Amino acid sequence: MPSDKSTKQILPEQQKYNPQEPTRDTKSSHDNEVCPVCFGTGVEILPKGARPCGCRATDSKRKAFNAARIPRRYAGCSLDNFKSEPDSSQDIAFRYACRLVLDYPAVDRGLLFMGPVGVGKTHLAVAILKGLIDKGVGCLFYESGSLLKQIQDSYNPISNTSELRVLAPVYQAEVLVMDELGSTIPTDWVRDTIYQIINTRYNDKKLTVFTTNYMDEVPQVDDALETARQNRKLTNRIHELTTLEERIGTRLRSRLYEMCTKVKIEGEDYRKRLDRRRFDSSRI
Repeated sequence: MPSDKSTKQILPEQQKYNPQEPTRDTKSSHDNEVCPVCFGTGVEILPKGARPCGCRATDSKRKAFNAARIPRRYAGCSLDNFKSEPDSSQDIAFRYACRLVLDYPAVDRGLLFMGPVGVGKTHLAVAILKGLIDKGVGCLFYESGSLLKQIQDSYNPISNTSELRVLAPVYQAEVLVMDELGSTIPTDWVRDTIYQIINTRYNDKKLTVFTTNYMDEVPQVDDALETARQNRKLTNRIHELTTLEERIGTRLRSRLYEMCTKVKIEGEDYRKRLDRRRFDSSRI
């Protein structure tokens, strides 16, 4: 994704989040520092009066960012640093993401980013959340497999949580990103649980953004792969060629047609390109 987009200039100014800022698991030494403007009172004194100090807004955004559960690996992702070739599928996906952030809350459908690994789906989904957090919107990020694991763990008698406690924030979030939809082996329990989660948000008209590696149609395969498929010799490659509907079920795929605009993204895995660049540089 080598070139920047001029369309990024239409975005409202957004506060940049530093991935090194404190998260739920870490605390910064700055947490105990007193604001030099308001001295911890939250009020900035002016020559002709007073106003709320800007440190309060910064603290509020930091708390909202931490509450969104965005993984630290993606904390630096934003619309400003997403790069793609002009008029490519990645460029089109970028424009969809920008439009959602700019138009919210006058938005009635989420986005379903579909494509292979490493094309920027999660980057865009996180960038949407960060743009909406800047607008004061309550957001939440969950990788679908991680969410299902937390629900399963809540069934353990010695667990300190419950299924309702795990799911309440997912149901209530104003905007939810569900990453890697369909990645978990599609047992009946998995399908029913994911359907319950998404159908609840559907009924409550809550905006949801999804990413998935699975498409609505199986790509063309060569004769050898097709023979293996027909013989049910499911190699990892064949396993990847199943459709999204096969992974999540017909009922849920039908819901997604109404809940989201499908955005198909194509391209090379950027991690492979990064690895090649590292290899090339090591030969210098």
